[in-house]
Amino acid sequence: MKKQKSVIIIVGPTASGKTALSLQLAAHYNTGIISADSRQCFKELNIGVAKPSEEELKSVKHYFINSHSIHDTVNAQVFEKYALKSAAEIFRKNDVAIMVGGTGMYIKAFCEGLDAIPEVDDNIRNEIILNYKKNGIAWLQNEIKEIDPDFWNQAEQKNPQRLMRALEVKKSTGISIIQFRKKKKVVREFGTIKVGIDLPKAQLHEHIDNRVDKMINDGLIEEVKSLIPFKNLNALQTVGYKEVFDFLYNKHDLHTVVYKIKLYTRQYAKRQLTWFRKDQEIQWMKQNDLKNFPFESAII
Repeated sequence: MKKQKSVIIIVGPTASGKTALSLQLAAHYNTGIISADSRQCFKELNIGVAKPSEEELKSVKHYFINSHSIHDTVNAQVFEKYALKSAAEIFRKNDVAIMVGGTGMYIKAFCEGLDAIPEVDDNIRNEIILNYKKNGIAWLQNEIKEIDPDFWNQAEQKNPQRLMRALEVKKSTGISIIQFRKKKKVVREFGTIKVGIDLPKAQLHEHIDNRVDKMINDGLIEEVKSLIPFKNLNALQTVGYKEVFDFLYNKHDLHTVVYKIKLYTRQYAKRQLTWFRKDQEIQWMKQNDLKNFPFESAII
């Protein structure tokens, strides 16, 4: 019987230790890593998206890191095509590939496929982004409630990226984004093994706080300052960058900004866990369990 190609997918909330485990697994299987992070793909963003270090990136071949510009359109459909191509490249030399990330929709697209959503009007997208920056998430929520109540009833109602995406699709096509979602899963030619990192809440929050402090010490303020000309781009509507822009425009002091980044990152981690907890295929593991490699038995 021919051995099936397999992708080990490491998921979990931000700052849970996914990168370290992915590097450990990549070394064990002598294989490459596909990032499933919606922001680490942008070459202009570094400190604020917690990319692996230069040494880590050199030690293992990584895909979907520094692969795009903040000026590019990157979404789940783009990721699906990129990741499938990357997996095929890895499988030419290895039976196992590693995927790691916290963007649940990207992982879903890779494993199950997504319907193609028509191109949206760039003018509409930019107008939505500008209105969101000016009027905040309450404006987004009210717009969705009014023009796409079906989506609103099942939406992540506090996730601005999801709301903006739904709004631009509705305004560009006249059709709700939920109409483009199919129920039937695509059957891939490879197997997947999903492993989730399960940390106690207090420990996860400590990791998040320490990571944010390190980002500030490593130069996040200077990184964001260099991106001021692009602050309205969709790629910059990200926790860490939005708050530092407020600091640079004297809307908040540094202490308040750091507090807000930590708070919003914790909230983001909670949303990630809510998403992943719904996936019955994920094997949740405690930190002590991660020292071993309990995956060979699952790889046919």
